[in-house]
Amino acid sequence: MNGEPGYRPCVGVMLVNAEGKVFVGQRIDNKDSGAWQMPQGGVDDGEDLREAALRELAEETGVGEEHVAIIQRMEEVVRYDLPEELLGKLWGGKYRGQEQVWFLARFTGSDADIDLEAHDPPEFAEWMWVEPERVPELIVPFKKRVYRTVLEAFRELI
Repeated sequence: MNGEPGYRPCVGVMLVNAEGKVFVGQRIDNKDSGAWQMPQGGVDDGEDLREAALRELAEETGVGEEHVAIIQRMEEVVRYDLPEELLGKLWGGKYRGQEQVWFLARFTGSDADIDLEAHDPPEFAEWMWVEPERVPELIVPFKKRVYRTVLEAFRELI
């Protein structure tokens, strides 16, 4: 080991509704940035990636497994590095960025099944459904490449 921080294992979910729109939420801790993101989060040691994705989705959106159909898991693992100003400030300084496995999931519930306050503390202040092409425009700049990659991987299935 060279002592360099590694990448945090993470899962993400591109949740799409019946109209083919994608769920995005505005993070409570970054409301003023105008950035919106898809549900994502860390994987616990030994946790199955599909289970981690469903857990994160439920924690961040209140959407339970009964309202979700996993369509596909992305084969490619995508990484991003934190910008210089955030290095050492997130995740206890243990990681330089995230290594993410993304899942495409169909939302089978109704908007009333979305509850941003299902988990305490909530992560998102607001949410909306957007056209898939808009998703990379809405994310913070250092994650744009990841979102373009995810969109390209799932485009035909949305």
